[in-house]
Amino acid sequence: MKIQKKELDEKMEELMEEEFSKEEKKHNVFCNYEPYSFVASENDEVVGIITGYTSYEEVYIDDLIVVDKYRGNDIGTKLVRTVEEYFNGKEFNNINLCTNGFQAPKFYEKCGYQLEFIRKNNKNPKLDKYFYVKFFNEQK
Repeated sequence: MKIQKKELDEKMEELMEEEFSKEEKKHNVFCNYEPYSFVASENDEVVGIITGYTSYEEVYIDDLIVVDKYRGNDIGTKLVRTVEEYFNGKEFNNINLCTNGFQAPKFYEKCGYQLEFIRKNNKNPKLDKYFYVKFFNEQK
């Protein structure tokens, strides 16, 4: 057997999808992977972006950025709330996200996300990873 780092071509992507689908059918689950993004703009200028994806019964927030000069104006909060409102009532169980210690742990706590665990980085604590969850049935 030979193992090597390699870019996936369309045929390999199809093989992966086919094999995942077989396993999902065995367990009577459906992945429903779908990326999403929401963009906040003001006067035709992008001021914030949130991206993520859905998988099985969960929503994931991947990236959230607010342009520096617009921070402190609740744009990040509005973007997070937009994701919550968009997916609420659509058969999803929860929203997951991960942020580094130097980024936004307190912000997500302020938005009502519960800390599940912290994965420590022994070399640089600023890179500790904070894993958060928010369940749809707990939103008010």
